[in-house]
Amino acid sequence: MQIDRSQFGSITIDGKTYEHDVVIRLSGKVEKRQKKLSKEQYGTSHIISKAEAKSVFEEGCDLLIIGAGQEGNVCPSPEASAYFEKKGWRVIVEPTPDAIRSFNHSREKKIGLMHVTC
Repeated sequence: MQIDRSQFGSITIDGKTYEHDVVIRLSGKVEKRQKKLSKEQYGTSHIISKAEAKSVFEEGCDLLIIGAGQEGNVCPSPEASAYFEKKGWRVIVEPTPDAIRSFNHSREKKIGLMHVTC
């Protein structure tokens, strides 16, 4: 599993381009991010809700890498942060270009949540 690149509005993973936010599972499966769970609560997908955090959770993960958008505008809510901490996950939040490097270089059991705009 290799994230090739990202630009405003898209991300390319193993040669396939996605024009929406994605979650990269432990298995390497790429899914569309369920950002509506956060939008319902906060009116924006720039704050990750506890409901979205629960949808991202997967047993066996040690690290969640959040690509916070090209300019780093996304962050977990306090409730989502507490949920991840309770589950024992380490969380890294970085602008998406930096998060891609972190994801590609990490050898931990990880999940990536990548926001592809702002």
